[in-house]
Amino acid sequence: MTKSKLLLSVALASLILIFCITAGVSFGSTPIPVKTVWQIVGNKLSPDWFEVDWSLGRESIVWDVRFPRAILAALVGAGLAVVGAVLQAVTRNPLADPHLLGVSSGAALGAIVALLHTGLIFGLLTVPLFAFLGSLAATFAVMAVSRFTGGSAERLVLSGVAIAFVAAALGNLAIFLADPRAAHTVVFWMLGGLGLAQWQHLLYPGVALALSLTFLVLRAREINALAMGDETAATFGIPVARFKATLFVVTALLTGVMVAFSGAIGFVGLLVPHLVRLVFGSDNVRVIPLSALVGAVTLVLADIVARTIMAPEDMPIGVVTGLVGGIAFILLLRKR
Repeated sequence: MTKSKLLLSVALASLILIFCITAGVSFGSTPIPVKTVWQIVGNKLSPDWFEVDWSLGRESIVWDVRFPRAILAALVGAGLAVVGAVLQAVTRNPLADPHLLGVSSGAALGAIVALLHTGLIFGLLTVPLFAFLGSLAATFAVMAVSRFTGGSAERLVLSGVAIAFVAAALGNLAIFLADPRAAHTVVFWMLGGLGLAQWQHLLYPGVALALSLTFLVLRAREINALAMGDETAATFGIPVARFKATLFVVTALLTGVMVAFSGAIGFVGLLVPHLVRLVFGSDNVRVIPLSALVGAVTLVLADIVARTIMAPEDMPIGVVTGLVGGIAFILLLRKR
């Protein structure tokens, strides 16, 4: 794919994402016309741009509830898909993703500890910080167990499953030891959801995604070399051990921040990179940015389903991604 075709693909995917975010804000238990949605957004960005002919209730639904939720869905979907694409390339394992490797479980454990046992000692940064530390600990635990048990690609996934079970068990223990009246707050992190989205929270996943994605896109060719094997990467002058460690820290940071604001959401990081590779090839110069956009579109659409299928109740988005992603992955396995 030439550079112009890549830019065209990115532009097209960006337009689809804007359309999906618009649909996400418009659809719901109280449908709001698309024209009204963008008039409200326009007036918020530039007051008195449009004549106000909508109710304060509709304005609150669009600006305070649905729009930040749709933006958070896009950020989380992009982040998880990028993490999956990078982990699959670096580990040379097509089953690698933050959920299956236990990284999401470690992040959820960190968030649970912060919420139930330490309190918000660092303000709004507390939950993302503890989630990052949990995901980082889980990442290096998976690598250590994989080396201990043989170091193969298959053992890596099995090690991830084992660490995910351990992290889940520790999370359940943390809930058991906590105040029963506060334990209901962690259901959000165990099932996945976007209902807590607020404008002031979007800064953290937004900055984390922007910095991580920029770094990974700039280092995409080196990630390509790692995907061909450590020996091949070393012949290109890449410090393999140090670069791998850097990538694991970056992916742990991205996973931790996303899980801190969305809970543990599965299958996005596993399925989206495979779909992108099927269409655009395996070059990570293309796969990483396009995975971000396709992941964003995927989770925005999943959130629309979660909000509307049982309206006015919200289904946990982790249930939607698990059901749809599992079935889609089975069909993908049969196709390939």
